Amino acid sequence: MAFKDSPIIDFPHWSLYLHENQIYLGWVYLWARRQDGLDFLSMTPEEEESFFEHARCVKNLLGNLFHPDLFNYASLGNVTPHLHVHIIPRYRELRHFEGQTFVDTRWGDNFAPYDQNFVIPNEVRHRLKTIIKEGLSTT
Repeated sequence: MAFKDSPIIDFPHWSLYLHENQIYLGWVYLWARRQDGLDFLSMTPEEEESFFEHARCVKNLLGNLFHPDLFNYASLGNVTPHLHVHIIPRYRELRHFEGQTFVDTRWGDNFAPYDQNFVIPNEVRHRLKTIIKEGLSTT
């Protein structure tokens, strides 16, 4: 997972990033700010409380923005061995955003493998980050 972007927003224990692949519109992840964080179950009590607070806010916001039919959550660490949790909106039917069409071709299955070549214009990425940040700033 490459950090091509700055975080959408920083919280005391977590940073929220827009996943570089938006095959699932609104796919984000919370990244532990503690450098030695590795495992989901090794969260400190403060990280755990903060994680669930912010993850719920993110889920609610993405739900209001894009109306996903389901959410997937993943904390794998195979590719990037650091404590982070993906929040992946899933869609039974296609979605449109800023002139782009998003199709969840794996609806009803695991989110992976997914089309790793799916790309959206930088302007659309920027707009996604902006509306998520604005939405979280008002909660």
